[in-house]
Formats: sequence, C-alpha cells, structure tokens
Amino acid sequence: MDPLVVGIVAGLLGLSFGAFGVLAFRASQRQRQLLEGPTPEPGFPEGAADVLSVLGKAFVVVDAIDGVVRASPAAYAYGLVRGHTVVHRELLQMTAKVRGNGVILEKQFELPRGPLGQGTIIVSVRAAVLGDEYILLLADDRTEITRTERIRNDFVANVSHELKTPVGAISLLAEALETSPDDEDTVRRFAQRMHKEASRLAALVQDIIELSRLQGADVVHQGKPVDINDVVADAVDRSRLAAEAKNIEVRVGGRTDVPVYGDADLLANAFRNLIDNAIRYSPENTKVGVGIRHKDGLVSVSVTDQGEGLKPEDQERVFERFYRVDAARSRQTGGTGLGLSIVKHVVENHGGEVTVWSQPGKGSTFTVRLPDLEKEPEEESAAARPPEQGAIA
Repeated sequence: MDPLVVGIVAGLLGLSFGAFGVLAFRASQRQRQLLEGPTPEPGFPEGAADVLSVLGKAFVVVDAIDGVVRASPAAYAYGLVRGHTVVHRELLQMTAKVRGNGVILEKQFELPRGPLGQGTIIVSVRAAVLGDEYILLLADDRTEITRTERIRNDFVANVSHELKTPVGAISLLAEALETSPDDEDTVRRFAQRMHKEASRLAALVQDIIELSRLQGADVVHQGKPVDINDVVADAVDRSRLAAEAKNIEVRVGGRTDVPVYGDADLLANAFRNLIDNAIRYSPENTKVGVGIRHKDGLVSVSVTDQGEGLKPEDQERVFERFYRVDAARSRQTGGTGLGLSIVKHVVENHGGEVTVWSQPGKGSTFTVRLPDLEKEPEEESAAARPPEQGAIA
C-alpha cells in the first residue's frame, strides 16, 4: 500500500480516538457532577447541604448581600423566597443583625402567604452564621399550632363567661332567699328560678365535658358498623320528655339498610342535639320531622322544625361554639350554645358533613350526611343540593 495513504489513515484514526477520549472524559465529568451535586460555593461548609435537606424544616441560605444561595422547596411554598430574593423585610433584618454580631436569633412572625389575598403564615425563624460568609434561616410552620392555641384560649374564655351567668344568678337568688325566709311565695318563686339556673348550669357542664370527650375520640380506630335506624330511634327516645313538655310530635320517616362506620353513642348524641334544638325552637303543638335516606353512597338524616327560621348571616355562624341567634331566648329555653358545635364535631369525625337550609318564617332543616360502608361517597356540593326535608306531614 502506498505509504502516503497509510499515513493519512493512521492520522485519521488517531484523530478519531483523540476526539472519542475527550468526549468520554467530559461525559465522565458530567456523570460525577450529577452524583456529587453542584460544586460547593467558596466558603460553603462541606456537607451542609446534605444536613439541611434532612432537617425537615424550610431553610434559606443567603450570601453577604442577602442573595439566596440555596433554599428548600418548603421555603418557596411558604412564600419566604421568590426567585433568588428573600421576600420579607423582617427576615432581612434578622440576617443583618446576625451578620453584624454573629449571635443566633430566633423570632416568630406572622407573614403574608403571598402577594395577593389576606392569607398569612405563622413561622418560627432561627437565623445563624453558616461558614465564612453565609447566613442560614431555618423556618418552622407554626400556623396550625398557633391556631389551635387561639381556639383553646377562646374556648376557655367563653366557658368562663358562660359559667359566670348561672353561677352568679344562683348566688343572687340564694341571697334573696336568705332575706325573706318567711315569705312563702317569694321562697317558692326564687327556688324555682334556682332550680332552672342549676339545670342550665348542669347542661352547660355536661356539654363541655362532651365536647372535651369528642376531641379525644378516635373514630377511625375504635369505630364499627352502625345501624343509623337504631341510632335515630335512640336519639328520638332521649328527646321524648322535651317533646311531650311542649306537646310536639316527633315523626320519623324513611330508613336505610346500609350501615355507616363510626361510634353509635356519639352519633346518637349528635342526632339528639339536633332533635332537641328543633324542639326547643318550635312552637307548642307542632311537629318535628326526622327523615332517613340512602343515595349515592351517602346515608342522610334530616331534622326539620316549624320554628321561626334563620337569617342567612345566622346560618353561616350557627355551628360556632357558644353562638346564639337570640341569646336571651336561648338562655330562657335552656340552650347552652354548644349543641350544634357538638353535632358538627361528631359528624366531621365520621367523615361526613352537616348543613342547614332555612328561611325566616319557614323553619329550618339540618341535614347530616355520612359515607356508607358499601362504596365511597360521590363528590357533591352541599350548596348545589336542595334541602332534604324531614318527615313532617
């Protein structure tokens, strides 16, 4: 073969092997970078990123000019970081103080969740020096914990206020009895008032105990199949004396052969509260209807009264603790303001919902919907459904 041709071929082969070697080397570098992660910034402690990733908290690392060097997905989800910028001025003030004196700071902030709307997030933030030139911000979402604490504090305050009324009344009535022991009419009248206030106090204490018990109930693990027909019959029976006192007939219509999963005693208590509420706000010599039905994977129980009905603004708040549409009338009839709150708590613990339909002058219908044990309930908007009337005829 011509030596010139041999030389050309050898040169081409050498060039090909050289190019292949360069490509292989670059591919190896890329693979190693993927495995080892990005090259750490100068002064960034080795292994710090790995430690931060397993802390379970949102974190942000900023440089000397507060540019975001690293941030966890949670930091973006909380709205602490946008792009490469720390959003909130309060956090930047913390980094400036830590950068100035090197002391670890910890504060709690209520910050806007985003640029739009009124939503806020409560975060506990710790700021500390990291490496030679970085500041680390660790953020822990305390929104739910803080909300729970506020609810508990409000509940304690409301309970204290509600207890003062009957206790104060009993105290004043006792003093009045002491001043007129020989007046039989006065003693009899004040004694009746004391009995009424004592009954109201006992009912309030019982509802508080019941609500406290509900908060510790574990329906998911302790529940079992429940026959709603038996539960409703039990609730009606418990309300019989109150109905007879006002000559109100409680009629039950419909039934279901499909059970629900839950706690029979808790459900009976919830339905008793609904029926007692209907009796309490219905005129004498009327009827209260209780309707049972099963449709689309849901077992529904509706309680209908012939009372004055609710205004739209009252319907939005009627399930709140201690909320009364008419406080004076509620105290007169013995209401504690906790009955419907207990109902909502029980139903939600069973994976269901309770809704109200009402019009002033046309009474109210409270409907409880619970998933059955045959299939999962189909999603359906409560607002789009017409009210399920009770068995009033």
